[in-house]
Amino acid sequence: MKLVNGFDLMKYAKEKGYVLPAFNTTNMEMTFAIVRGLNEAKLPGYVQISSNNLRLSDPQTIAYLVKKAQKDQDTPIGLHLDHGKSFQDVKACVDAGFTSIMIDASQLPYDENIAAVRRAADYCHFYGIPVEAELGAIGGKEDDIVNESNAKTNPDMVADFVERTRCDTLAVAVGNVHGLVAKPHIDLPLLAKLAEVSPVPLVLHGGSGIPFETIREARKYNLIKINYGADLRSALVTTFGQAYEKDHKECNLIELSLSSVEHVAERAKFLVEVINGKNEKIA
Repeated sequence: MKLVNGFDLMKYAKEKGYVLPAFNTTNMEMTFAIVRGLNEAKLPGYVQISSNNLRLSDPQTIAYLVKKAQKDQDTPIGLHLDHGKSFQDVKACVDAGFTSIMIDASQLPYDENIAAVRRAADYCHFYGIPVEAELGAIGGKEDDIVNESNAKTNPDMVADFVERTRCDTLAVAVGNVHGLVAKPHIDLPLLAKLAEVSPVPLVLHGGSGIPFETIREARKYNLIKINYGADLRSALVTTFGQAYEKDHKECNLIELSLSSVEHVAERAKFLVEVINGKNEKIA
């Protein structure tokens, strides 16, 4: 099955009552594992990669790997640019076949954020691709990037921001944080207020640290997508770390890589099932 357009994927999720997980990849092993996990769960979601992680790869390579992994599968899967940091990255990913885009200009002053998102939206919409933007500041640590800001999204700014940017989804800051170091404190009343005033569906970043019961509650508030990065990366890194601790001479890269794919796929399957109430042990 070919990759699903972002608008179509969101429409499908709304019709079925799903929240779409967006799993961050960095390399071939992570990519194959994420696609495998979603297909084993038979539930839709995204493979996504950030501008930061594209330092190890490039849009064409990631798009090729996702399409290769998804060949002959039938689970709806999209390919998303996470935290796109420049218009050049946005354009490169659209040209490579990404089906959904985030432009993250949240660190800029309000009007500059709007201008950057609007430029990306005008370009992406020409090709029928949805755009995610961020309003507010999400703290925590993502890979080697630390953001000490943690400004919650102001509901009074949402309608104006969405109208002027023409974004299709909105990533909000409600006490969520990137990574597993800082502890999130999700402000559900604020999320409810944002859902009331936002003309577009909402996105939560930093899903790895958010308790599952909180996510199930958050689903009530027009949540369409939730991002997971650190959780899956931990599954991959732990595979190699435990093998090294057991034997410092361990260097069977192929077997460890295959094991890491299995572990990450298991985690991806677990997460997509749990957040959608499909895992009886948790739901």
